[in-house]
Amino acid sequence: MAQEDVLATRVLSVDTKRLGTLQAVPVSGDVLDDFTVKINEATEDGKSVQSAAEQLRTSDIPVAFPTETVYGLGADATRSTAVRGIYKAKKRPVDNPLIVHFASLRQLRALLNGEKHSDEDSADHLSGTPDPIPNIYKPLIEKYWPGPLTILLNNPANSPLASEVTAGLSTFGARMPRHPLALALIKLADVPVAAPSANASTKPSPTAAEHVAYDLDGRLETILDGGPCDVGVESTVVDGLSQPPLILRPGGISIEQLRSCPGWENVQVGYKNAAETGSQPRAPGMKYRHYSPKATVVLFEATKIPPANAELREYLGPTKRLGVVRTKHWALEPDHDQQKIQRLPASSTSDEPLERQPQGPSGFEGLLQSLEKIQPLGQKLQIHECNDGGLDYKVYDIFIGPDPASVARGVFAALRELDRQDVDTILVEGIDDSRGDTAAAVMNRLRKAAEIKIAS
Repeated sequence: MAQEDVLATRVLSVDTKRLGTLQAVPVSGDVLDDFTVKINEATEDGKSVQSAAEQLRTSDIPVAFPTETVYGLGADATRSTAVRGIYKAKKRPVDNPLIVHFASLRQLRALLNGEKHSDEDSADHLSGTPDPIPNIYKPLIEKYWPGPLTILLNNPANSPLASEVTAGLSTFGARMPRHPLALALIKLADVPVAAPSANASTKPSPTAAEHVAYDLDGRLETILDGGPCDVGVESTVVDGLSQPPLILRPGGISIEQLRSCPGWENVQVGYKNAAETGSQPRAPGMKYRHYSPKATVVLFEATKIPPANAELREYLGPTKRLGVVRTKHWALEPDHDQQKIQRLPASSTSDEPLERQPQGPSGFEGLLQSLEKIQPLGQKLQIHECNDGGLDYKVYDIFIGPDPASVARGVFAALRELDRQDVDTILVEGIDDSRGDTAAAVMNRLRKAAEIKIAS
């Protein structure tokens, strides 16, 4: 594909309930069950996924698809030309490694044994072959896969992974997404799928197909639209190869959840909230400025008093439009003479649970019991006409919810919506990152996105 070529991008809506038959399969003696998929070729949904799987196998143009965290941009992780297509479409720095997605432990073990494809009829490690998956990870896999958790593994000497996946590192990140459409796609393609978030590099992560299309229209051929994402922030990345184990990136699984697993009682934080520079990142999201809209982002830490009207005027630019993302304590009073953004008293806000705990059984059985399509967020953009000292301007206001889970699901979409409104500056009300790792993950992303950070 020539540099100047513009592709015809198609967005294919897929209802997971119309894909066909997905069935969990117990695996005796293993830490995780498996699943089978039989596509219904009579539905457009089934045909769309089959077409996308064929594209993953044969094309060098990546495919966008939903996961439970954010939308991913996938390519066959074993073909260099395909993986380079990801970097080209995203305009992503080539020293930023990619996470590899799998649909089964059999598929992961095959790669760790130097094989590109998993033979579904072959014997696995349970028949006597040593297991290439380190024991340190098995409690995590048993409890949190499929799910928003990436584990760091040694890349085998005879690895089929393209060198561009690891960006020169001796390790790679492996994940099993908790989304039936993603799992069916990877299963049908029968290749490990390298997939970062499906946004243009440095832009806010995409939590809906429309976000992918906004960033990458003309650079892709296929976007599978499976509805909005549930978690809203990327997977937690952990390194169990070091002692003590480390969290390299916060995400959908909390440090408390990790510490509940044998061998992970002393897991430590190994990331910084600001983008790291000067060294090669050990995991995605560690080095470069990420998640940033084109407008200037001003982050107010959770305990900071909202800006007074005089300060609001300082954030106005040529468009005289100001964006505000509210979470728990801010309320907008557009007619107030001194303080258009008010801080609500603590008594008027409810206490939420620190973390949303997983519900139901784990593994594929648990996933297939919860195939309800995620409902779109209830956030709504409100536009207020304001006047302050004779200066007319507009405030574009989005309330994304008071609890960490709602904020995680809504924050990237809110940043994108305000960017589309061409605001000069976006003021973001931060949340208390001591309320669990979902909150910590959100604030980690926002601190990287913000050009101005206002602490308490």
